[in-house]
Amino acid sequence: MPSTHRPCRPTATRRAGGARAAAAALVGVAAVVALTGCSAFEYREDICSDGEYPVMTVGDTGSACVANGEQPPTGFTRYPEGKVPQQVDDTWDVYWRTHTLDKDGNIIDAPDAG
Repeated sequence: MPSTHRPCRPTATRRAGGARAAAAALVGVAAVVALTGCSAFEYREDICSDGEYPVMTVGDTGSACVANGEQPPTGFTRYPEGKVPQQVDDTWDVYWRTHTLDKDGNIIDAPDAG
């Protein structure tokens, strides 16, 4: 009687399945990176800690953080609404490096903004 038994090669099958799984995982990681623009891995430092808000020096580019519920110290003022930096190097943080507010609350070029 002829044998219908075929030799089994589980090692080869496992290797091929493992390679397909690894390739699928790499494709998934590449898709996440492409869709997020790597932002999922980017760290951004907040301007102030929780429970604080940023204030700026009147007539200069200095800044500080003040506890929520407290008024800015003398010589400091709140940033104009909608123009408050939230994270280091965000749009408003960069903008206020070369601009400030005068004593009347008008936006002006900062001294030494050269």
